[in-house]
Amino acid sequence: MTLPVLLLLVGFAYIVLFGGLSLLRREGLSLRFALEAVVFTGLVSGLAALTGISIHPVFFLLGLYLVTMRVRLLVDIGTLFARRGRFSQAEQVYQLAAHLWPDLTGSLILQVNRATALLQSGKLDEAIGIFKETLDQKSSGFLGRKYEAAAYYNLGVAYLRKGMDGQATVAFNSAIDTLPASEYARSAARALEKQRRKNNPEST
Repeated sequence: MTLPVLLLLVGFAYIVLFGGLSLLRREGLSLRFALEAVVFTGLVSGLAALTGISIHPVFFLLGLYLVTMRVRLLVDIGTLFARRGRFSQAEQVYQLAAHLWPDLTGSLILQVNRATALLQSGKLDEAIGIFKETLDQKSSGFLGRKYEAAAYYNLGVAYLRKGMDGQATVAFNSAIDTLPASEYARSAARALEKQRRKNNPEST
């Protein structure tokens, strides 16, 4: 098997694998992801065929991953900054990710994480606005259940911090209904139980 053919097979397998994982996560199939992977694979395999340059499949796969997953990787870096309390750096990374042409799934994931960082920094109204805007787009089929549950849970936390207990209860219950076995559902259940005990101290 020649190297160009091997690279084409690796690229095809990558598309099928990650496309299948997206369907399992209920994030929908991203045409942008598929096109970027096809173009990158075609360019690299064509370069190998025309010039005879030896490109190790592992390095090809790494390059393909970095190109197609650039937005999610930056989101993870921004989230790491936010968890360490470095919110200005996190926002800069999120802004960079937003300018790198994310697909719809990447854009929604970016919004959920950015809103969570705003929540952590105490910007409750901004966080609530972004969470609600993101959840309004869940019917598109590109917001995975994990991120939907995260958005509902963190929206509930934001409402709770603003003293909007009724809205918080609705959001927490939505997190539980969306993905019952998730960490967000468990945290939402604990928050609801804490609310119940606070409102009915004689029942504890």
